[in-house]
Amino acid sequence: MSIDYGRKRCGIAVTDTLRIVATGLTTVPTAQLVDFVKKYVLSEPVDAIIVGHPTTMRGEDSESMRYIKPGIDRLRKELGDMKIEFFDERFTSVLAHRSMLDGGMKKMNRRDKAIVDEISATIILNDYLQSKQYNQ
Repeated sequence: MSIDYGRKRCGIAVTDTLRIVATGLTTVPTAQLVDFVKKYVLSEPVDAIIVGHPTTMRGEDSESMRYIKPGIDRLRKELGDMKIEFFDERFTSVLAHRSMLDGGMKKMNRRDKAIVDEISATIILNDYLQSKQYNQ
């Protein structure tokens, strides 16, 4: 499972059991993230949660980490032993918009930030899966 964590909402993506490809699952209000994830991991097999790590061009934490870290700390506290890992999310919003254009999505739908967040979570998880595939 991956999370594109935002102040208002979080995009969620999951992968198949063979970890071949990620697909967008949904977008949830950030205030409801912990409850959503807790309920999801009780009903579906989840090995790890990958959270987008926003960084600057220099590779340093971006300003948004100051609200992401406390939110993820709450999630860690609630989920106990669940592996939660940060993964670089640079350019995922740009890639999400590009994929929406390439896919022929209508302009009104491209303005829907929830769709962008879900696609961003999918890109984060796909990138993470690819990085693990090449590091094995």
